[in-house]
Amino acid sequence: MVSGRGIVLSGEELALLAAVFWRGGLSRAEVAARLDVSRSKANALLLGLSARDLLSESGTRSSTGGRRPEVLGLSDAIGVFAAIDLGATSLDVAVLAPDMTVLAHRAEPADVRNPPTQVFARARDLLRALLRERDLSPTAVRAIGVGVPGPVAFETGQLVEPPLMPGWQRFSIRDCLAEDYDAPVFVDNDVNLLALGTLWQVRAQLQNFIVIKIGTGIGCGIICHGALYRGADGSAGDVGHICVDPNGPRCSCGNVGCVEAMAAGPALGRLAMEAARSGRSAPLQAVWLERGALSAIDLGDASRAGDPVANRIIQEAGAQIGEMLASVINFFNPSHVFVGGGVAQIGPSLLAAIRHSIYRRSLALSTRHLDIRYMPNPHTNGILGAGVLAIQEALLRPAQPRSGSDRARTSPE
Repeated sequence: MVSGRGIVLSGEELALLAAVFWRGGLSRAEVAARLDVSRSKANALLLGLSARDLLSESGTRSSTGGRRPEVLGLSDAIGVFAAIDLGATSLDVAVLAPDMTVLAHRAEPADVRNPPTQVFARARDLLRALLRERDLSPTAVRAIGVGVPGPVAFETGQLVEPPLMPGWQRFSIRDCLAEDYDAPVFVDNDVNLLALGTLWQVRAQLQNFIVIKIGTGIGCGIICHGALYRGADGSAGDVGHICVDPNGPRCSCGNVGCVEAMAAGPALGRLAMEAARSGRSAPLQAVWLERGALSAIDLGDASRAGDPVANRIIQEAGAQIGEMLASVINFFNPSHVFVGGGVAQIGPSLLAAIRHSIYRRSLALSTRHLDIRYMPNPHTNGILGAGVLAIQEALLRPAQPRSGSDRARTSPE
């Protein structure tokens, strides 16, 4: 089997690399146990991968008696991985080592309503600057992972009628980045990257969970049996367009009553403006008169200050999101729900309302062991997920179509 830039790897070697990557390094004894092979076979595999600069010693473990075991991790000689995480209003670019250490990172505001050539010209500028900062040439980039806030056909890397991104339908992110880098480019929905980033941070110890992102839009990343689930065409998890009120407002997708149109950032900003203009909320009215506009962040500030109107708006939004998630939970039965995105940070009352609605609307068995919490390290989760996507697809996957048994051997389980 071929993985990466023409490197021929066996199924056992791919499985070994995947195990080392997802566990953040393994000792020789752990390799033998993970692959269920003899110590001599494990040592032979390790020697072969080390000779090809794919593995190297990365430290030692605490001794349980006798010599401290050496830990082997992915070698820095593999190169670096570029990560681009584009949100509706933000752009994060990073360069990562094979062990997912962030070597350089920049974040700044962005607007996906701008032409894609303009947005990616800036992304390319930032990536070039980060490589210069680390004295790295473009040839050091082994693969690039990209996240975008819209539906992606994963095999082609193309956005498909993205509601938040007019003008991006025919733009090829792969072709754009190929002008600078002789490296494979993998494009996915930004919430899928958050799911991969979360999977990496829990070291693949959780096998079935969902990540819900609440920002300008609402989306869901699904980890099923330890792997990202995209569905038949890549649209799995597009929960923001589930209807929660058939008499609700019109959504950017053209339908009415979508949870995204009622509880995402723009909707909360609109509800805050209505409360300010009507005089129902004095704190929101004061901010509106001073600045002329309101956002979900302002709504959260008013809620934390004790404004009952702001509290009620947030609780109603949380209830609508929770109602949608209850259906997902009844269907999928995850062990965890991780909540993230800019709107998720507006205050604890939103998460509390989501929890209350989920437990009220879900079946008892679906929530018996359910854990609902904030996403770990939300500010770096997207770029970590982009890095995971790049290394997983470029190095840890066979180049040819895989059978079910191949997928099982190279999964993080």
